[in-house]
Amino acid sequence: MGVKLNIFRKKPGMPRLELDFVRRRRMSPWAGRALLALAMAFAGDVGFSLLKLKNDIVEAQARVDRGGRTQVAARKASPEELAAARETVQRLSLPWPELFTALESAASDQVALLAIEPDPKSGTVLISGDSKDYLAALTYVLNLSRAETLARVQLVRHEAKQNAVGFSVSATWAGGKG
Repeated sequence: MGVKLNIFRKKPGMPRLELDFVRRRRMSPWAGRALLALAMAFAGDVGFSLLKLKNDIVEAQARVDRGGRTQVAARKASPEELAAARETVQRLSLPWPELFTALESAASDQVALLAIEPDPKSGTVLISGDSKDYLAALTYVLNLSRAETLARVQLVRHEAKQNAVGFSVSATWAGGKG
């Protein structure tokens, strides 16, 4: 039962044109079944992934509630790395504020410090600097020797430069041995 439409009036020698808008094409019965099977497989995969994700979230939440951490494989440190780490920890645990207080109390506008090199093993510190003249270097050493945190303060090197005197001072650092 199709609707037929006659658009043109028949003219002599012209064939009649009929359009059928209702007629259905027959599809293969397998195409629909294949699409249904594909959709069901996709839905099953999505459902399985969702279930696995929910289980992972529950496990992670349980680990967080227990205070557990994810385990990361630790690399064995070499003896050299352990020694370097120990030395770094020793240097960081030194009583730096006391040393800086001593250095600031001995400060002079005629002396410029260039380096402070602590040795935690021996409990000493080597202080290098430049001074305006030799007398300023000696005065700085005298001022350092008056500091309570430094002992056995001595000038270990001095060198005349163009307009200055370079010097190094060694001292035992009370509390510096760690």
